[in-house]
Amino acid sequence: MRDGRPDDLQTQLQALQRRETVARESRLTVRLTRMTRARTPLPIDNVLAEICAAVTAGNRLVLAAPPGAGKTSRVPLALAGLLDGPSIVKGKILLLEPRRVAARMAARRMAQSLGEPLGRRIGLSTRVDRQVSKDTLIEVITDGLFTRRILADPELKGIGAVIFDEIHERRLNMDLGLSLALDAQGALRDDLRLLLMSATLDTERVAGAMGAGVIESAGRQYPIETRYLGRETDPIEDRMAKAIRTALAKEDGSILAFLPGAREIRRVQERLEGLSPDILVAPLFGALTPAEQDAAVAPTKPGQRKVVLATDIAESALTIDGVTIVIDAGLARVAEESAGGLGSRLTTVKASLASVDQRRGRAGRTAPGICYRLWDEAATRGLNAAPQPEILKSDLAGLVLALAEWGERDPSNLTWLDTPPAGRVTAAQKQLQGLGALDETGALTPLGKAMAGLPLPPRLAALVAGARDGAEQALAAEIAALAGERGLGGASNDLGERLARFRTDRSGRAKTVRRQAERWGGGAKPSGKAGALLARAWPGQIARRRAGDAPIFLLASGRAGQMQTGDALARAEWLVVLELTGSSKQGRITLAHRIDEETALKHGSVDTAELAAFDSATGKVSGRRVKRMGAIILSEAPLPKPSAKIAARAMLDAVSVEGFDAIGVGDEIKAMIKRIMLLSTSGVLEDAKLTQGALIETASDWLLPVLEKSKGTAPSASSVRDGLVQSLPWPTQEALRTHAPLSAKLPSGQIAQIDYLDERAPLISARAQAFYGAKTHPSIANGRVPLTVQLLSPGHKPAATTQDLAAFWEAGYKDMAKDMRGRYPKHDWPDDPANAKPHEGRTKKRLSGGG
Repeated sequence: MRDGRPDDLQTQLQALQRRETVARESRLTVRLTRMTRARTPLPIDNVLAEICAAVTAGNRLVLAAPPGAGKTSRVPLALAGLLDGPSIVKGKILLLEPRRVAARMAARRMAQSLGEPLGRRIGLSTRVDRQVSKDTLIEVITDGLFTRRILADPELKGIGAVIFDEIHERRLNMDLGLSLALDAQGALRDDLRLLLMSATLDTERVAGAMGAGVIESAGRQYPIETRYLGRETDPIEDRMAKAIRTALAKEDGSILAFLPGAREIRRVQERLEGLSPDILVAPLFGALTPAEQDAAVAPTKPGQRKVVLATDIAESALTIDGVTIVIDAGLARVAEESAGGLGSRLTTVKASLASVDQRRGRAGRTAPGICYRLWDEAATRGLNAAPQPEILKSDLAGLVLALAEWGERDPSNLTWLDTPPAGRVTAAQKQLQGLGALDETGALTPLGKAMAGLPLPPRLAALVAGARDGAEQALAAEIAALAGERGLGGASNDLGERLARFRTDRSGRAKTVRRQAERWGGGAKPSGKAGALLARAWPGQIARRRAGDAPIFLLASGRAGQMQTGDALARAEWLVVLELTGSSKQGRITLAHRIDEETALKHGSVDTAELAAFDSATGKVSGRRVKRMGAIILSEAPLPKPSAKIAARAMLDAVSVEGFDAIGVGDEIKAMIKRIMLLSTSGVLEDAKLTQGALIETASDWLLPVLEKSKGTAPSASSVRDGLVQSLPWPTQEALRTHAPLSAKLPSGQIAQIDYLDERAPLISARAQAFYGAKTHPSIANGRVPLTVQLLSPGHKPAATTQDLAAFWEAGYKDMAKDMRGRYPKHDWPDDPANAKPHEGRTKKRLSGGG
């Protein structure tokens, strides 16, 4: 016994103490190692003091630093006083990242550098993951969540600084968040610090728009060799797999391959099966689980190489150890305005020059590298300089809804890096009014307020907020959550199948999203028919299968969508389409729900209408009376005599598709355009311009009344011309009449039509005798444009052409007259035509009064 304890117990206690001591020392060693690794010199360190001084002195700053400089991991720590110096910012720092994977990696990297678990001084907030505490000094947050936060709390209480990272990507949420933050700073929080960080940014323009200072940091880049592999006709997946195998055989190091999206990544992954066990193939895109994303960026084991197949999320926001080879497909998937109603659709385009340069730079982060490009070197010069900002091309309904919640109905009253286009703002306002979110003045309705409180695209928000009871709202929330999370519930295009799988999915991601849906749905149990809910909410998305074997569906909105023959819904008769990708005319249906005809007819907008079609070949209008649901024809019967208005609309539709030749007035329109152009080039009218495209776009204003008067037949050229002229400003009408007339009076008193379409235009033609006595050459446009005069023989054949009659009478006429006297001896060919009497070209006998 020792101290009253058995010897074996004392031994066990001593052993336990030794293990705890070793564990504690081990944790300390790991922490010190991480701290040492974090303080490895980075290029951004050289300007940290300057950044801190600028943030202390002013409240706006733009920082430009290339990828690998260390701006994401070092600048927030320096401002928070977590490096060597004191805290510069009073309050919490928000670091905005454009993607969840980038946010998580940035937060984890900073937490590890402090030797702490995530959630203490370094926090993280995304839509599916929140790890913050009362000790959090730096919170990494996605740009979409920041927008929701500032809308809920415009003063940003407790926030001392907001850092907008990777601002050069110009995502819509980032631009919106910045505009709101600038407005809040100017009106409520002049002590709030705003810092914009970018790898590639037009710093002067951005700083000028913000009234901010600029600091630029040099990068650290090893030499990179670029090899162009040329364009080929093989699918991009085959070309990428071939290039990867070549690089693995010829080069050392790990590979980062850039592809446009998850579909291409999976296909390349399949083509790389059978590689050496020492080569790890890892996909990296937004829809993967956090564990899968972590595996892609984690360091490799000794003796192992990695092939990371990534979308553009790996361009600048992430660091992947060991990569010395980049293989770039040169493509990007960008968000564009969606007709499907669930936000923006993704379209594959050529990557910008700024993007491919950033991708190339990933090969030289840690050592000399090599970049393979799957295109020709000459094609690089044709790339756009930078990606087009989403705010200039995307559906702005979400932005307009957020601004309405902010209390601002006119976006131009705020400060933007690029002001939202007025046309897109108007379209968004109309869409929101159609959803019931805005009233006629543009103010939020009660439904709009409920929609604005949901972090969803407006149509999905309307689906949830507009539910009739708790159970239906819970079902709508479940659908919205599933639609917003790619990959959950499987890859089927059948929403019913995906809902069933989603409800039984036990993964952490699925559980998080279900909890999110429960919050949106008010905690009720979802019930009801999803098809009926969707059809009532989105009648324009109801679709019917077209006749034939191909699974092509026509939506009530007018778009068409197709599926693969083996898809789950390929044989369905009626659908509600949630997602369409691809072209605006016929896309690919990626998510839909089957409904029956009764449901479609109950919730679709069904009406009866008289329709007509114009046949440009025959010039005839045919009519029919139809029962329809938008563009979907349910039944029809012939209509013997369409009304004048319906017939006119049919002809107008033909013009919009075929041009003005469809109704036989193409030459008349071309002549009008030539006349306007002549007035402009001669200086009679300034900035006078007319194009066929513009005339077609405005045809419903000026042409439709003319077509209605034609009562179902093709209109005359003169009536179309007169209708067009009357639609022009009065000075232009007068200039056309006076300076670009349709005809000219000849010395003989005859009226000659002016041809504006001839290659020698403007041109007039008449028998030579009609021009006798002309001592000056005829002209238009206030004498600035001479007419081309074509003198005809008595047989109305061209005999001579001139733009100077006086000179012609002195020289060229003699040869013409000699020839004409031999061929037409009975006609008048005087020796001095300049002083001869003009006439219509009659014979000498008729001129003297005989016969």
